[in-house]
Amino acid sequence: MSPPLPRARTAAGQAGLEALLAAPGRALIGTDFDGTLAPIVPDPAAARALPGAVPALARLARAVGTIAVITGRPAAEAVRYGGLDAVPGLIVLGHYGGQRWQDGRLTGPGTPPAIAAARQALPALLQQAGADEGTWVEDKELALAVHTRRAADPQATLDRLAGPLTDLAADLGLAAEPGRLVVELRAPGTDKGGALRALVAERDAGSVLFCGDDLGDLPAFAAVRELRAAGLPGCAAAAASPESPQVADAADLVVDGPEGIVALLAALGTTVRSAP
Repeated sequence: MSPPLPRARTAAGQAGLEALLAAPGRALIGTDFDGTLAPIVPDPAAARALPGAVPALARLARAVGTIAVITGRPAAEAVRYGGLDAVPGLIVLGHYGGQRWQDGRLTGPGTPPAIAAARQALPALLQQAGADEGTWVEDKELALAVHTRRAADPQATLDRLAGPLTDLAADLGLAAEPGRLVVELRAPGTDKGGALRALVAERDAGSVLFCGDDLGDLPAFAAVRELRAAGLPGCAAAAASPESPQVADAADLVVDGPEGIVALLAALGTTVRSAP
């Protein structure tokens, strides 16, 4: 039995949930992957969606107009790690909207030359900056993520590397985006807010819910607020974490980690299907 549907802590967020429930066929539900559907783990390659995530999304997909995952990962990787191909009609936007997976088909650009240059420069930069031996680079093809979670002092190591990584990004025309014990180098002008706004327009959505946990999700939360100001009901839901308290502060609805998000999605599925 699914838990009861929680109430948003803001009136606008609650109105967004109610609009979704009133007309689910025109709603768009978007969610991040890591930290939202899947717990954060030391090795990103070991991340897997919580057991209840795919069933909850699949149930919603039978009633809701659009279900989407918007992630910084490569789209196909999120599909594989999450078992997301079991969700009918799901759209997965990878690399913050730069890549799209839908119905088993992957579309997107090739590797930018600036990312190839950063890939070559990073080993020397990390050595010169005194990176802890636990620091490592996740190569996402279209982006490079420098993780410090395995370092002896993760936050101190991140603080020490932030300046040199930001300078490298500026020299190459890239963006250096911070996250939960990570700095990601990627092409500028792509973020989850732009991806969410474009998908809402493409799908002609009548309401929107977006779930996230990290700093990279804040642009999507801002997009929800902007869409609301333009007349589209919406709600931003946060999976609370001590590493990124700003995300919970910016949300309309706050739950406890990925487990809370999966419970929210399950409750939404039950409520939608039981509505007259």
